[in-house]
Amino acid sequence: MYVTARIDIYPSAKSCHKVQYKKGLLLGKFSLAVPQQAAMGSIYQLGEDFSKVLQKNIQQRSQSFLVTGVTKVPFSANHADAMMMLAEDNDAQYLVSGEITDLSATVDDHALPPNTINRQFAVTLDIMDGKTGEMIYQNSYRDIGLWPFARTSHVDTKTARFWVSPYGQSIQRMAQNMMLDIESALSCRASLPEIINIHQGIAQINVGRVHGVRNGDQLKLWHSAGFIDQKGIPRNRMVETAITLTVNRVYEKSAELSVNQLQLASSIQPGDLLTKQLNQ
Repeated sequence: MYVTARIDIYPSAKSCHKVQYKKGLLLGKFSLAVPQQAAMGSIYQLGEDFSKVLQKNIQQRSQSFLVTGVTKVPFSANHADAMMMLAEDNDAQYLVSGEITDLSATVDDHALPPNTINRQFAVTLDIMDGKTGEMIYQNSYRDIGLWPFARTSHVDTKTARFWVSPYGQSIQRMAQNMMLDIESALSCRASLPEIINIHQGIAQINVGRVHGVRNGDQLKLWHSAGFIDQKGIPRNRMVETAITLTVNRVYEKSAELSVNQLQLASSIQPGDLLTKQLNQ
């Protein structure tokens, strides 16, 4: 008897996600480094459609991340302030984008059938920290797949016809590998819910049911004490406090918490950060 099994391995998620809320990701459109390479098939929208494939992989399979939005605004590590504002507007802890660097095609005259077209798909992945605007992870990927369409045809990259083709399947595998790498690289980083409002000992935070928040969760408060250094680089800094909070009401994307030390509630400010207590 022979058994064939397909197993998705999440290297570090198993040990980390149980004590973390899902972290928000803001996805950017994957741009084309050389748009002329998309001329064969007129696949100029492939960058936008690849972003949607990656989004679907993260939403359906990731144990540590949640896509909070998709934007066409280009990401730039040289404009950290703008990136931090963009992340804040979308409740995203990280910003994910990249560039498709190679869509070139080669003709194999010796293959069967003759004149078989093989096409490259190479892409870079960039991940920025939404709290500081700094680049924290970069990687590159490359694969090659059979291009079964006529050279003069116009291929719609939104259709099943494209995605079930050998070339489309190779791109989907790459998106899955990208999701697994994001999971492996960042899943053990602390999720950082943020105080968005505080009134009479009741605090509201920017994570909720979809992130894994439950009634009764205990969280520890950290004062956000970030600053910009002499070179203009934002430096994230967190100061530990003795304040803890308990979740008593959960909404879809937010939650309300009661402050356990009411005498210290006046020191809590919007923008302060929280971490889930590890003993739960």
